[in-house]
Amino acid sequence: MSKHKPYFPQEIYSSGRNDGAPPPRVILAPHRYIQGAGIIDHLGSYISIIASKNPAVLMTAGGRRRLGRRIEGALKRGGAEPTAAVFKGECSIEEVERLTREIRNSGRKVDAIVAIGGGKCIDTAKCVAFRLGLPLVVCPSIASTDAPCSAVSVMYTTDGVGIGPEFFQNSPALVVVDTQIIADSPLRHFIAGMGDALATFYEARTCFYNSSGRNILGARITIAALGIAELCAKTIYEEAHQAIDSVKHGVVDEAVERVVEANTLLSGIGFESGGLAAAHSIAAGLTIIPSLHQDYLHGELVGIGLIAQLILESHSDEAKTVARFLAEVGLPATLKHLRLDIEKDAQSLKAAMSAAMKEPFISNEPIDLSAEKLYSAFIEADNLGKEIIAVVGDAPFGSIHCPA
Repeated sequence: MSKHKPYFPQEIYSSGRNDGAPPPRVILAPHRYIQGAGIIDHLGSYISIIASKNPAVLMTAGGRRRLGRRIEGALKRGGAEPTAAVFKGECSIEEVERLTREIRNSGRKVDAIVAIGGGKCIDTAKCVAFRLGLPLVVCPSIASTDAPCSAVSVMYTTDGVGIGPEFFQNSPALVVVDTQIIADSPLRHFIAGMGDALATFYEARTCFYNSSGRNILGARITIAALGIAELCAKTIYEEAHQAIDSVKHGVVDEAVERVVEANTLLSGIGFESGGLAAAHSIAAGLTIIPSLHQDYLHGELVGIGLIAQLILESHSDEAKTVARFLAEVGLPATLKHLRLDIEKDAQSLKAAMSAAMKEPFISNEPIDLSAEKLYSAFIEADNLGKEIIAVVGDAPFGSIHCPA
């Protein structure tokens, strides 16, 4: 295994204070964020910003078939000579070590890592870039995750079981988001990103107004991060329906541009610098149920977790607003949407809520919690979702998202 010193930002920002003062306020962001339709063809020009001439390009085999020649051509037009590296699908220590060795022993003086793909490919590339001491360029192929802009990776075993985060000193040097590629990707991923992004504001608000709340770094939350998180939710509410209709037709319009920015940049800064709370903790807990881990996307679980969070915090009107939004755009709002039954799956759900209580960010909630309280709130969220579905109907989720 390659030798590298793990980085824990919490030790810098939150620990070691003996004066009784709260930790400092800290905000993170990528060094450059570039977004627009067709801009992947100018990647060679953008990578010149970091003076890269020999980047290693990390993609899946399928991604290479779809975009490989286009990426290679764009880089070569900018004067770069790329080296190909194939990501095999899981963000595990084993995969990170394999790719690190492969790139280090390639015989090329690789000077940057370029990640083209989804969240796990991007998170793996962060680990590889960290170990090699190289700048990272992120080009997401879907907008279902806020991973592109953050300095943290979610690590898994080779079997896909989550094992926790890995942190990095540096944010991505460049994030290049081609909105036409996003619009051509599966609609389900685009909408799942909205579920993840919507929670950004409500969780950041919880962390901000709780004096004990901390962001991902273990620091306090800036008003800038809270403002970005609030704009993220506002954008999703205002633009989602038009953006969904446009993506259905493969069209990139202003609504699509705004939602992609919300899903990627605003949510990325918002979750990392604003903090997480019950919604993400519940979503993480739900992944111990095999069918949810295998068949559902992160944002689909975060959305219904957000309903439960707002119920826990006694924000009943906001819980209704969120439940209605999820139902209208086609995100899970009930246990039925998750193919779970309250009687048959009660023990699994209780175990999931116990797992949620072990998540570090559940402590950002300013209320006394237990697995039993989480379970009750989740069941209440299901009941609320059913009430909303009775009014708005159930077609969007069933026709777009429900796994076969």
